[in-house]
Amino acid sequence: MTTTKTFHADAVLFDMDGTLTDSIQAVEAAWGKVALDIGQDPAHVIAATHGKRAVDNLAMFKPSIKAHEMDDEVTNFEETILYYADAYNKHGPGSRQNSRANTPFDSPFSSGFATPALSAGTSAPSSRTSSMVQQRRPSFASRLFSMLSLSAVSEAEAPTVGITDAYNADFEDPVMEDDHDVLLGEESAKEKLQRHQFEAWQVEAQSVDRSVRILPGVKRIMGSIPVGRYAVATSGAKTYAYGCMTRVGITPPPVTITADDKRLKAGKPAPDPFLLAAKCLGFPAERCVVFEDSPSGIRAGVASGATVIAVCTSHERAKIENCGAHFLVENMEQVHIEVEGDRLKFTLDL
Repeated sequence: MTTTKTFHADAVLFDMDGTLTDSIQAVEAAWGKVALDIGQDPAHVIAATHGKRAVDNLAMFKPSIKAHEMDDEVTNFEETILYYADAYNKHGPGSRQNSRANTPFDSPFSSGFATPALSAGTSAPSSRTSSMVQQRRPSFASRLFSMLSLSAVSEAEAPTVGITDAYNADFEDPVMEDDHDVLLGEESAKEKLQRHQFEAWQVEAQSVDRSVRILPGVKRIMGSIPVGRYAVATSGAKTYAYGCMTRVGITPPPVTITADDKRLKAGKPAPDPFLLAAKCLGFPAERCVVFEDSPSGIRAGVASGATVIAVCTSHERAKIENCGAHFLVENMEQVHIEVEGDRLKFTLDL
C-alpha cells in the first residue's frame, strides 16, 4: 500500500554518484584495477571504497604515496574512471570510427582525452539495481585476469619484476611487436611487461560499456528546484565529479563541494561535506534535505542534522535501511518537490 508523506525544507544537498548519476561500473572497474596493481582481491577493495573519498581510499590501500604526490594520484585515478566510462563508445565496439589507430596505444591521460565534450542528455536513464552490481564484480576481475594471462613472461626474461602471477602476461603479436620496436626502441623486460599490462587494461576497458548514466527522476527533481537552493556534495574530486555530471547533461551547480576542496577537514562518513554545502548555500543544515545512496553518505547526512532521504539505487534496501535515514525510496521518481512560498515542499510516495 502506497502512503504519502509531506514536509517542508529550505534547500537540497545531493550526493552525486549513485544518487544523481550511475557510474558504478566504471568506478568499480577502476578500483578493481587498483586491487590488481597492489595484489589484492578486487571484491574486497571495491567493497571497502564505496562512498568514500579517493584520497582516503588511496591512502589506505597505497600507503607508499607521499603527501605531495597525492593530488596527482587522485587525478590520475579519477581519469581512469572516466576512461572506463568512455572507452567502449570512443574506442571499442560502440565507436563508429573504431580502428586499430586508436587502440590500444593511445594514452587515456593525453590532453583532452579523459574529459571529452559530450552533448547534453546523451545517456539514457538507468534502472540497474544493486543486485546487478554484485554480479558485475567478478566480471571485471575475470576479464582483466584473462587479458593479462594471454601468455606468460618467463622468469628468465624478467627475473627482477616483483609482481603477482596475474600480471605475468605478454602478447605474442609480431605486428604489435614490430610497431613497438619502431615506436619505443630497446626496452627492458620490466618496461616491456609494464607496456603490455597497460595495453591489456585498455583492451579490457574497451570491451564493456561502462558509460555514465543519469538515474531515474533526477532531471525532473533538479529542474523543480530554484537555482541557489540546491548543492552537490560528493566524495569524488573535481575531475571525476564534473566529468560525470557533464556527461549526462547535468550542469554542476554553483555550490559543488568535491573531495579535494581544501576547506574540508574530513570526508564522508563525517558530516563536513554537507555542512560546508549548506553553509555555502546560506542555510542551516538542519533545514536542508540530503539525498544519499551509500551507508557512509547516509551517516554523513544524518550527522549533519539534515533530513536524509536514502535512495536504493546502488545498494540493496537491507544494507542501507539501518543507517539512520529518515525516509527510504527506490529512486527519485517517488519524490516530488515544488516551491511553496519561500520554502520547498517535499512529497514522498512511500
